[in-house]
Amino acid sequence: MEPDTKDWTWVLERPCPDCGYEADAVAPASLADRLVSNADAWRDALRDPSATRRPDSVTWSCVEYGAHVRDVHRVFRERVALVLGHDDPEFENWDQDAEAVRGRYAQARPEDVATELVAAAHEAAQLYATAPGDAWSRSCRRSNGSRFTLASLGRYHLHDVVHHLHDVGGTAPGAVRESAPTTGEAPGATR
Repeated sequence: MEPDTKDWTWVLERPCPDCGYEADAVAPASLADRLVSNADAWRDALRDPSATRRPDSVTWSCVEYGAHVRDVHRVFRERVALVLGHDDPEFENWDQDAEAVRGRYAQARPEDVATELVAAAHEAAQLYATAPGDAWSRSCRRSNGSRFTLASLGRYHLHDVVHHLHDVGGTAPGAVRESAPTTGEAPGATR
């Protein structure tokens, strides 16, 4: 598989032409509910009998995407906890491609991934749901220098899981704008 080396932070500034996600349309107070709704849609997608089959040699299967999304929730749960507990934390780099190999995503069982993904989404959602009002403007940064507030970090997190659900053909209610385009190439970015 080709490593993803794109920087996806541009989705905070303009709609994603692939999945239709609009960060500006997401109120921080809705993040928890949207993450849970998305996780429920993932559970449905992972029930598909073809969930372990790759559509081609360069595209992950649904279960591989699901394992990645599970780990995205875990990483963001840690990052949100850092923002809530520290001033302007810097996040360690997460090599998602190395994690896919180490975590043996291709050998994962869909039912296990579904259970773990839903649990991880609920844990992350709980942190967003209990964040005090003044926390949404707290700053944080990635090791590559990208800067976020808790609000923009949450919107970035949500895009990742919405986009990957789109990648496997699933949808979650209220996750994207009503008339999402189906074509177009987005400029690159790392998640």
